[in-house]
Amino acid sequence: MSAMLDHVVAQILALQVHLMACRERLAADTDSEALHDLRIGVRRLRSLLRPLRGLPGVEQLEEAAKALGTLTTPLRDREVLAGELLKRGLRDAGQRRLQGRGTTFTRVANSSQLGRVLAILDAFPLFLRAAGREGLATSLGRRVDKRLVKQWQKLRDALQDPAHDRHRLRLLIKRVRYGDQAYPQLDHAGRKLQGLLKKAQGDLGGWHDRLQWLLQAREQADLAPCKVDWEQELHEAERKSDATLEALQATLERRKPGK
Repeated sequence: MSAMLDHVVAQILALQVHLMACRERLAADTDSEALHDLRIGVRRLRSLLRPLRGLPGVEQLEEAAKALGTLTTPLRDREVLAGELLKRGLRDAGQRRLQGRGTTFTRVANSSQLGRVLAILDAFPLFLRAAGREGLATSLGRRVDKRLVKQWQKLRDALQDPAHDRHRLRLLIKRVRYGDQAYPQLDHAGRKLQGLLKKAQGDLGGWHDRLQWLLQAREQADLAPCKVDWEQELHEAERKSDATLEALQATLERRKPGK
């Protein structure tokens, strides 16, 4: 078996353990970060799977992971907004958005979406080993590397577009960052570049949060006290993200394609 296949199997097993632990934390409502940690695990899983498309079971697991992400996204968004409101001293507005957290966590823990992801993960290493024996995973390292290179090129092209879309850049940055973390042995990003990717993702995340909160403020009266601050912070986030994206683009232009 190839070293790359061994790596993927090891990552799958580690993610399975992580997601099972998150499920238990959600079921028992042990801490406020359980949902966030579950989503991080799903994100890592999808980043691991994306370059493996074409292997048995990958499509089914990707679809299951996507469905779990769709289920949890609005729940996590509500948590983040509640934290922002509590930080600003708007206790009632924040607590309203945290009501029923235990019930929500239990619903996620018992959801068919999470159950399906864990069920497929349980059998997935066997699919991978069978694919390896049948020669379907030949040159897997080169295949993964080639697909990661394409992700980097998409990011380069988007950064060079004067009319770039911040939403799309945010997604592309997350893909290359987590793809690099999923396959660190391919060395697509060193420490400095990973730092820039993390900063760009954070800056764009701050911009995205405030944009979404301002849209919600149009319909949710209890958000009105935050509108002026959020508008100012939105403009500052745009400025910061533009500066970080310029630095990221300059760094990528100095590197070889895909590296």
